[in-house]
Amino acid sequence: MRAQDRTPVVKKIKPGISTLALTPDKASDYLQPLLSFAAAHIPKKKHRETPLYILCTAGMRLLPESQQAAILEDLVTDVPAEFDFLFSSSHAEVISGKQEGVYAWIGINFVLGRFDHAEEGEEAVVEVTTGGQNQEPISRRRTVGIIDMGGASLQIAYEVPSAISFSSPEQEEAAKSLLAEFNLGCDVEHTQHVYRVYVTTFLGFGGNMARQRYEDDLINNTLTKNRLTGEQMGMGEATPYLDPCLPRGLSETVQRDGHRVFLRGQGDWPRCQGAVRPFLGQPNGTVSLRGVYQAPINFHNSEFYGFSEFYYCTEDVLRIGGQYDSFKYSKAATDYCATEWTTLKQRLDSKLYSTQADLSRLKYQCFKSAWMYEVLHSGFRFPQDYPSLKTAQLVYDKEVQWTLGAMLFKTRFMPLRDRQQEAFRQSHSSWLRVSFVYNHYLFFACILVVLLAILLYILRLRRIHQRELRQAEALDLLWAEEGEVLIA
Repeated sequence: MRAQDRTPVVKKIKPGISTLALTPDKASDYLQPLLSFAAAHIPKKKHRETPLYILCTAGMRLLPESQQAAILEDLVTDVPAEFDFLFSSSHAEVISGKQEGVYAWIGINFVLGRFDHAEEGEEAVVEVTTGGQNQEPISRRRTVGIIDMGGASLQIAYEVPSAISFSSPEQEEAAKSLLAEFNLGCDVEHTQHVYRVYVTTFLGFGGNMARQRYEDDLINNTLTKNRLTGEQMGMGEATPYLDPCLPRGLSETVQRDGHRVFLRGQGDWPRCQGAVRPFLGQPNGTVSLRGVYQAPINFHNSEFYGFSEFYYCTEDVLRIGGQYDSFKYSKAATDYCATEWTTLKQRLDSKLYSTQADLSRLKYQCFKSAWMYEVLHSGFRFPQDYPSLKTAQLVYDKEVQWTLGAMLFKTRFMPLRDRQQEAFRQSHSSWLRVSFVYNHYLFFACILVVLLAILLYILRLRRIHQRELRQAEALDLLWAEEGEVLIA
């Protein structure tokens, strides 16, 4: 949907609704600008039949259940009093990270048309085994996976087309909470649109939270080492801690719990990679992030999109967003980190970076680029020569948000059918509409003819009746005249 100036009809407000934890009675007021915006773009006569869903994510998930319930209660009570949308208590909820990941996955694949049926001879297809017994594998269009790294959390979601074998009952149990199977078709019995998706969220693995964890560890280790050795590393500007993850020559100060450590950027990207790797949380030799079960990925027949930090890290200052090339990315990141801080600021002032780049991006680009790289290749184990990852902010000039996927899922009995069948149905539907309109008018024409016939018949009866009255009057007059003659 686009406005008159052809811009997408989208509205966002900040901060999140979770900031009203202590004043839940203001929740509906907070949403008022969003709902008014929606109401202005939907014909008023359609409001009563337009479903409204209010879905809350990570910020609300962090609140106690009592505070969540108070906010939702205010929305359920006050929103219907001001807006006529189709809305009930079941339409307002706090969704899980798993749901959010599934919705994001649905949104991107819908925009890319990956739910359409595969055409003859198409290469990007997969063989899918569904949950039904004695069913042959289905060949259908290959969907894309997504990796989304925000400031606080990291999410990954992708289809698992084949049946999974588990190494132990414990692993199978752990996988159940990370696999979602759902039907996006119109018929719940039809398996053509059954999708099995692996989705998980890693809280604390976003770019900003990862840097915070890194700094916490840096301060603790520095203070501990100083106590053991008697050194004063990082305790003053003259003896700064050399941080490999800050650009060369950048001076920075970090504080935690009353302790302060002075940092000086070393700009050594390979060393920074080694420094951030322990924060992936791969204990006891496990090869997955935080030891969490990861469903297998067919790297020879798959495609992924990287959003948020994956795009910012490749595009904002390195200017190589889009098709991801790990070797090209490594070289660009290495060169950036090794560049003097004064030079980087001059380039920012000269507008050589994207419009989104600012001083914060310049400061932490070196760290975040290393973190992104390690998450992708050491955490998720993507091969360095993996050719099918694209970093993006827009897809087909559309902002792909989890909210789009949520709407599609909530109305999932939508027609995800073969294009030819759909085209036939559309033309058939069009013919039906024309036929209905034609019959509609024909019916009224018949009614009109009948009414005219009745009216003419009534008029004719009136004329006959009036003629008979005149004849009767004439006859009475005649009898009267004759009587007068007889009396005379």
